[in-house]
Amino acid sequence: MTRKKKPKNKLKLNLSHIIRKVFSENPESTLNHKQVCALIDVRESAIRKLVFNILERLTEEGFLKKNGHSVYVLKNTNTFYEGVLQITQRGSGFVVLDDTKMDDVFIDKANLHQSLGGDRVKIQLLNTRKSRNEGFIINVIERERTQFVGTIQMHANFAFLIPDNSRIGTHLYIRKEKLKGAKNGDKALAKITVWPKSADNPYGEIIEVLGNSGGNDTEMVSILVNQGLDYKFNNDLLQEAESLSLNLDKKELKKRRDFRNITTFTIDPHDAKDFDDALSFKTLENGNIEIGVHIADVSHYVRPGTVMDKEALKRSNSVYLVDRVIPMLPEQLSNLICSLRPKEEKLTFSAVFEMDENGTVYNEWFGKTVIFSDRRFTYEEAQEIIEGTDGDYKTEILFLDKIAKTLRKNRLNNGAMNIESSEMRFQLNEKGHPIQALLKTSKDANKLVEEFMLLANKKVASFIYNKKKDKIPFIYRCHDKPDIAKVELFKLFVKKFGYDINIDNTNHISKNINSLLNDVKYKNEFELIQTMAIRSMSKATYETLNIGHYGLAFNNYTHFTSPIRRYADLMVHRILQEELIQTKQVNGNSLDDICKRISRMERKAVSAERESIKYFQTLFVANKVGDEFEGTVSGIAEFGVFVKMDNNLCEGLVPMKEIPGDYYSFDSEQFTVIGSRTGKEYNFGDRVKVRIQNVSTSKRQIDLEMIK
Repeated sequence: MTRKKKPKNKLKLNLSHIIRKVFSENPESTLNHKQVCALIDVRESAIRKLVFNILERLTEEGFLKKNGHSVYVLKNTNTFYEGVLQITQRGSGFVVLDDTKMDDVFIDKANLHQSLGGDRVKIQLLNTRKSRNEGFIINVIERERTQFVGTIQMHANFAFLIPDNSRIGTHLYIRKEKLKGAKNGDKALAKITVWPKSADNPYGEIIEVLGNSGGNDTEMVSILVNQGLDYKFNNDLLQEAESLSLNLDKKELKKRRDFRNITTFTIDPHDAKDFDDALSFKTLENGNIEIGVHIADVSHYVRPGTVMDKEALKRSNSVYLVDRVIPMLPEQLSNLICSLRPKEEKLTFSAVFEMDENGTVYNEWFGKTVIFSDRRFTYEEAQEIIEGTDGDYKTEILFLDKIAKTLRKNRLNNGAMNIESSEMRFQLNEKGHPIQALLKTSKDANKLVEEFMLLANKKVASFIYNKKKDKIPFIYRCHDKPDIAKVELFKLFVKKFGYDINIDNTNHISKNINSLLNDVKYKNEFELIQTMAIRSMSKATYETLNIGHYGLAFNNYTHFTSPIRRYADLMVHRILQEELIQTKQVNGNSLDDICKRISRMERKAVSAERESIKYFQTLFVANKVGDEFEGTVSGIAEFGVFVKMDNNLCEGLVPMKEIPGDYYSFDSEQFTVIGSRTGKEYNFGDRVKVRIQNVSTSKRQIDLEMIK
């Protein structure tokens, strides 16, 4: 097979990138034309001339400066930045910089240079004199993912794997002998083996043939892998987990505070298997109540530096998809050894509080414990007791509910955001197909557990933070004050419904939002307004520098209560124990990196969870093409209107061209869709009627048409 000659402009681009890299990696070096040619092994006179032209052009662009005739040095090392690459639908990219004060940097498709969506990259800003920052990728610091799920596209002697996630930015070239039996149209898992400098596409090989697309297992694996999330454990890890014993060491029990004879129970979702937390209840002689918040002692079993610990950090958290959980720890730990199952003795790490019925904390204690859970409640069972039904431990649950309501009231009075969470859930049949869509709302039983978990998290963070003089390295859960520009958009949004909100003082924004949400609580637009309020807020992250938690109105906050499913909590347990027994802190230098990783992996888990919901939405309405539904306008964009249907709770898109009666366009200033001839508008919250036009499970997309 005769190879085509590489086009000259492509050779020029490749040489330009290589030369940039040479100077970037040697920022102090002064190199002449001859030395540059020698370093990149260029000998042909025509190409040497091209190198000279590129050096001159890079000097004009401000990347290099001249130190004499044909002598060059890097001009400004301050223009280098690091960040994460995001690929657009058109194939170009944006780098979200670590320096959060700077805007994202645009990367032209020609300047991506073998980087993929999600990669951590080093870039240099280009001197383009354009209004937006534009850059050039110097090199990939860390490849975010090397494995991809996609569809096999066969050719005569090779194949391409077309990744399901189009934002990866490339296809994988697979030699015929590396296909592992995969056929045209098959879904497969592949990995990158090498990416030659001269090649447009990375070379890969098939790891596993997943079969035909469309099955739930295949689609869930696709969602996970294309988010860079592992979906199974390797054998070494499983063997390490299996080697751990369910039996408790008697010597270990003697070191711990014993709660086995104190009333203790768990309250969890009906389908939960990993029970992180339990509550204990004991009436003291002075009339106060001793309430224990007991958390699975994962740190006793998962030790620093072990295979298990490294894998837990790599995953950072469990991932909750519609039809399955991808745990951070193997089931031997998450569902058996560590899980606080009823009628079993378990090792725990506890926060114990002496409180009165008004929620005042008189004493607190933190330490290693052993418990025996007397009863496992589902949220529904506990809720029935709160609503008046007789049941086990009714006195204890009602007392805890009373304290929880007081704690919640105090939080809201202090400025915490009052968000009434609701989650979309599906009832699945025995084949895993959705047969009913449900809106799961948070009731008093959920809030009871939530308030005591918040209390434990807050008190642990305060305990560490108040020892500032010791400079204890720690992981805080932080939530910054809102970006005023986003809040201004929210203010504009609620005006569409005839409401106003005072945003002059950022310290009062959450209280003002609470007041607004309370006013609209029983109106049709409540859910939309609450969703937009959440979007106007900053995202919570893990940090070593404590800035408090704006949304909860806590000065100090951490994650202590879920170490089975979050690595942050596991680290908090280790640091707290080191402080309690006065051992040397060893986590300081790496904690910043750990915070960045677990924050990043949390975002990936959330994206995977949302995509799984979208997939099951399409599965749920796949047989309803042509059916008509009433719904509410839930989103507006340049390309169309999103509508949430009443009957099935699913959201679809009405493209602009499918809005009848006029030519419609998006008015970005008024945040509305308006007809050019009639002036008719579509706004958030409008009631409309739509017909399902098309459903694509592979694209996770429901296409609607508006019925006049």
